[in-house]
Amino acid sequence: QVQLVESGGGLVQAGGSLRLSCAASGSTFSRYAMGWFRQAPGEEREFLAIIWSGFSTLYADSVKGRFTISRDNAKNTVYLQMNSLKPEDTAVYSCAGHNSGTYYMAANYKYWGQGTQVTI
Repeated sequence: QVQLVESGGGLVQAGGSLRLSCAASGSTFSRYAMGWFRQAPGEEREFLAIIWSGFSTLYADSVKGRFTISRDNAKNTVYLQMNSLKPEDTAVYSCAGHNSGTYYMAANYKYWGQGTQVTI
């Protein structure tokens, strides 16, 4: 069992930056690929990025070049550095532990945090 807690959200001006953190409990964190998603009001949950246990990464086109996902297995934490933020980035951001299957589908993630609000 893995529990996830996000932090680092807030209100920032367009063009600004934020770094989100996702702290995980449990000794199996390093085995999981970890993803970040976001959901704006009235919209479906959107895949943003994933980092595998071997530190390979993939990004959605909407955030490629602006967002960077990273992980520190010693701290059981995954990060999302967000730069050049735009008003359309406003959403609740959640981290999740990938179970199996297609990485950009939320249904294939087993563990979810409660989310953190980001407002641009």
